[in-house]
Amino acid sequence: MLSLRNPPRRGEPQLLASYDPALMWVTLILLTVGVVMVYSASIATAEAARFTGYRSTYFLTRHGAFVLLGVAAAAAVVQIPMRLWQRAAPYLFVAGVVLLVAVLIPGIGRDVNGSRRWISFFAINLQPSELMKVFAVLYAADYTARKAGDMQSITRGFLPMFGVFLVVGYLLLREPDFGAFFVTCCIALGVLFLGGLNAKLFAALGVLLPAAFTVLIVISPYRMQRIVAFLDPWSDPFGKGYQLSHSLIAFGRGEWLGAGLGASVEKLFYLPEAHTDFILAVIAEELGFAGVLVVVALFAWLVWRAFMIGRQAGRLGRAFPALVAQGIGVWLAVQTLINMGVNMGVLPTKGLTLPLLSYGGSGIIANCLAIGLLLRIDFENRQLLRGYVV
Repeated sequence: MLSLRNPPRRGEPQLLASYDPALMWVTLILLTVGVVMVYSASIATAEAARFTGYRSTYFLTRHGAFVLLGVAAAAAVVQIPMRLWQRAAPYLFVAGVVLLVAVLIPGIGRDVNGSRRWISFFAINLQPSELMKVFAVLYAADYTARKAGDMQSITRGFLPMFGVFLVVGYLLLREPDFGAFFVTCCIALGVLFLGGLNAKLFAALGVLLPAAFTVLIVISPYRMQRIVAFLDPWSDPFGKGYQLSHSLIAFGRGEWLGAGLGASVEKLFYLPEAHTDFILAVIAEELGFAGVLVVVALFAWLVWRAFMIGRQAGRLGRAFPALVAQGIGVWLAVQTLINMGVNMGVLPTKGLTLPLLSYGGSGIIANCLAIGLLLRIDFENRQLLRGYVV
């Protein structure tokens, strides 16, 4: 491994650029595919809805604007040194908690389909739970880096972090947003584990948390219905199993090479949330197994690269950036796997979007912020390997 004591020679591949062009291009490819597929999946819905003005480009225009805003946000994030992000991490986390409280206040939070997850700002609906994922990564990384010497202690290392995220989890479940709750828990535990959490405690949590999630599912009728529908969607294809059954039909129609871009039948009012939670099903129907395989490969590379950037930062003695990068890797991996699993009928419906692809302003911006942090960490790694101080 290259180090500051043994700097790389001029012209070695690691230093040919001051940033990671592959990471940037993979992200831009995913965003571009998302814009195309959101348009394809939403045309029928947009043309039939009064609130869109019956304009077929309604969702395309908004999604494109969010993508541009996300790219601009990522470009801004890249300019900020990681030491400043570490200083700001606790304050950003508190701001995230305040937003989670605000969204539950009647008159501030917007209620849609029985869930209160959005705060309206004129034409934009802010979803605090999406931004909380970014803040959770930063806070968990900062906490773990500062408490590195206490990670083997339950009282000094684990319990303070557990208490803080217990509050966040409670607020997310009040919305309710079980998907965001699960992803946030995975981020916190993943960062703690990578930061040296007591192995026995982590193993115990590996047993207790699934039991806790099971209890949360059993005591909630709507979550229990999703489990029943997941186990046998064809038992009630016009009721509890409607979404999943039509998602599976879309995968079946796509076969190897798909029905062709724009040729999906399921998006024509059969598959609910075609441009958000179930966009992978539309990709499968229109682009086939080949299209899905490309998307999976791009996400797999993105997650792998996040962990490699974190690993390099760790070897350079940069604990906070290393944990941020790997925390982002955990976040992207968990949310992507859940969304793909739901679309393919491997997991019960969770209401999680596919990062960088699905329609949604807050989600796209949060994803781009995460990519911006990865690019910044990688940039600082490269500068250190060049012998510069960051």
